Amino acid sequence: MIILSPSILSADFTILGEQMKKAEAGGNEYFHFDVMDGMFVPNLSFGLPVLSSIRKATQKVLDVHLMIEAPERYVDRFIDAGADIITVHREACCVPLEETIEKIHSRGKRAGIAIKPHTGVTSLEPYLELADMFLIMTVEPGFGGQEYMDMCTDKIKTLRAMLNEKGIDADIEVDGGITRENVSTVLDAGANVIVMGSSVFKGDITDNASYFTDLFRTYKG
Repeated sequence: MIILSPSILSADFTILGEQMKKAEAGGNEYFHFDVMDGMFVPNLSFGLPVLSSIRKATQKVLDVHLMIEAPERYVDRFIDAGADIITVHREACCVPLEETIEKIHSRGKRAGIAIKPHTGVTSLEPYLELADMFLIMTVEPGFGGQEYMDMCTDKIKTLRAMLNEKGIDADIEVDGGITRENVSTVLDAGANVIVMGSSVFKGDITDNASYFTDLFRTYKG
């Protein structure tokens, strides 16, 4: 199943709830929620109070991406605030990554592992059977509106091949610079959870979301 996960980082925060409803009218299943601490990435974003608020406004899956140092410190708090999926960075954990994944699973939530564009995809190999989702960043994390980095396509292909070889049916999520023009590239490479910010929230939100959800529903590769 191919899933659209609009990134609310690109929404208009003065009318966030309204814009989320417009995206939902287009059929998305997830909302992507980026958390930045100004240390692991050079920017700040929203946190627990915003997540708690939008949890009350939607029944969609809240796909929370922790771009923060030592994310294990906040796993319980983000789950309490409404996260359905918690994704942490391979590069950011200060305790063994297995412990953080186990902590997320112990709360009955799905666990994801993310890597930056210049982190080798083989670094995920020890965790293939542990996580539910793997996020390949296709831009440098920290800012929206960047262009897709073409070198990441081979990383998606390699990761899908690694999972297939072991018979693991995990999700591959991609985040960064995905547009109508290049979305087929990441789908063909093996990604199935597609994060989009500007491509959904700029212009007619419902029409944009509908375009992608219709495409994903019928996509044959």
